[in-house]
Amino acid sequence: MNQMNNLNDITNLNDASNISSETDHSILVCCGTGCLANNSYDIYNLLKQKLELTEISVKPYIKSTGCNGLCEKGPVIKIYPDDISYFKVSIDDVDEIINKTILKHEIIDRLLYFDTNEKKKVISHKDATFYKHQQKIALRNIGEIDPLSIEDYVKKDGYKALQKILFQMNPEEVIKEIESSELKGRGGAGFPTGSKWRTCLRFNNYPKYVVCNGDEGDPGAFMDRSIMEGDPNTVIEGMIICGYAINSNIGFLYIRDEYDLARKNMQIAIDNAKKHNYLGKNIMGSSFDFDLQIVRGGGAFVCGESSALMASIEGNVGEPRAKYIRSVEKGLWNQPTVLNNVETWANIPPIILNGSDWFKNIGIKNNTGTKVFSLVGKVKNTGLVEVPMGTTLNELVYNIGGGIIKDRNFKAVQTGGPSGGCIPKEHLNISLDFDSLKSIGSMMGSGGVIVMDDTTCMVEIARYYMEFLAEESCGKCTSCREGINTLLKILTNISEGKGETDDLDLLLQLCNTIKEASLCGLGKSAPNPVETTLKYFKEEYIDHIINKKCSSGVCKKLTSYYIEKENCIGCGICKKKCPSDAILGNLKECHEIIKECCIKCGTCYLNCPKNAIKIGGGFDEC
Repeated sequence: MNQMNNLNDITNLNDASNISSETDHSILVCCGTGCLANNSYDIYNLLKQKLELTEISVKPYIKSTGCNGLCEKGPVIKIYPDDISYFKVSIDDVDEIINKTILKHEIIDRLLYFDTNEKKKVISHKDATFYKHQQKIALRNIGEIDPLSIEDYVKKDGYKALQKILFQMNPEEVIKEIESSELKGRGGAGFPTGSKWRTCLRFNNYPKYVVCNGDEGDPGAFMDRSIMEGDPNTVIEGMIICGYAINSNIGFLYIRDEYDLARKNMQIAIDNAKKHNYLGKNIMGSSFDFDLQIVRGGGAFVCGESSALMASIEGNVGEPRAKYIRSVEKGLWNQPTVLNNVETWANIPPIILNGSDWFKNIGIKNNTGTKVFSLVGKVKNTGLVEVPMGTTLNELVYNIGGGIIKDRNFKAVQTGGPSGGCIPKEHLNISLDFDSLKSIGSMMGSGGVIVMDDTTCMVEIARYYMEFLAEESCGKCTSCREGINTLLKILTNISEGKGETDDLDLLLQLCNTIKEASLCGLGKSAPNPVETTLKYFKEEYIDHIINKKCSSGVCKKLTSYYIEKENCIGCGICKKKCPSDAILGNLKECHEIIKECCIKCGTCYLNCPKNAIKIGGGFDEC
């Protein structure tokens, strides 16, 4: 069954009365996007049907939840009060889960999570290294509540912060609390949230607007998506609090069109909030009015930029404008506007509820609180991670991420999305905060972290991101439109063996011009992948240009494979794995690669147990 065609069914699955805490008998089935792709909807439905027919004294509630974070190991099922977590569950496991775990409280060993750090299986997800090193604020409810049940959210202290500001605080006190927390915007720029709100409050031009940036266009990033899917009410509550603080009565959620489940869950949450008087007229019996509506984004990467996003909401082409006048003064429809991203809004209710001092005690100086990252790439544990600011990159990759797949050598990480920088192994102990990442040429961005091993070509990485940005540039300013395309052409030539040594200086000159002359953040940060790969991996560029060789085996025109006869043991693995039958040889005899048949896929290189297969250059050293 195609899971993504069943979103309408999923949004109606949960009975709002099925409210339980972790101490109650409940089964929580992850129905985030990642688990849905692996049939979690069918698992949820079958569990529900079979349990209704099962004779049991206390029937557990069954809930579908948002993402649990460890996306690679889905579908995930958590069973309370036994506190048992099962991973990679399939339809075929449902009967066994009911008969053994639900009825007899027995553990199914093969469904437990194997912790690669501890080298053992764990019964509760809370005992896994992946989770133990995290501290959740923005993600505090995701995976533990039904995102469509406002009662579930309320039971987790939802809307208590809203009640507090409406009846115990005035707008000035709210803004002071956010300022004191030192919360910085989690969308990438890291601008102080409280300062933005205060500036907007000063303007008496009405109406004022509150806007949520749910566009999230970075490749490999899914933090905001998971929050909107798994805990939509926290975003709503944060936006209402801001509306009260700046004297605004209307807000917009700009959500990219591809985020189908996020849009559906957000709309249901908005409708439920109105029914329970958390939105609309005289909220919670106060004199404050506030309403929200969703605007569907067309999927343009540039619309993640604030002024382009607002132009899109207005129905215009999503192009940025010069920011000599800030959006807090003249933003949406030239009215005072506060725009923050999804993760920032999710931090607001707990800050108000627990106080700014509580928030400041998490993280490090000038970088308070936590940050959500999507950890992807060549790392064992891929998924959604929330850690205190100041956590090192090494902790993220090796403690939480479990290290590099197949224990290959770490090469670099890309942080900050396509406009971020590539960080080499000598900076593995860098603190993950706005200031530290900027100091080495990278950026926090929205929180995407792409891990690369020694099979990654850094020239190709830079070329790929320039190709992405060239496609996504709105084309309004010449420096961005023509400059990025020129960078792409030079990098493509280098990857094809047509590069010259003078290209390296030309690349840096172009990068400087693009940064200085571009209008918006897309152009100003676009050169980062080129600059950081040149700074930290210059030898790879030289290898491509001088030796006509891609040592990682990625650039096919600069790659060939050959077998070192003295190391080949004739095991036949390379021959068996080769998809083009390009390897000849008998068992226990030296094998040979037929270069005319080789498609340069690298399968033999990656699977040779004795490292007898080597990478040659574009002149076919084999």
